[in-house]
Amino acid sequence: MKKAEIIDTLKEMPDEFSADELIERILLLQKIDVGLNQVKEGKVYSEEDAEQKLDRWLK
Repeated sequence: MKKAEIIDTLKEMPDEFSADELIERILLLQKIDVGLNQVKEGKVYSEEDAEQKLDRWLK
């Protein structure tokens, strides 16, 4: 995560917000960043693989 992303997030927030709201937003950005990096590294499942995993988990 880059400092600029956090600064942009702060600018998008309303004038008043709680620390919890800011932390939630930062955590969301970090999770999105992790997911995008996983895609770049090819660490993804095909739709078929995901459906098979879900079937096993839901049984």
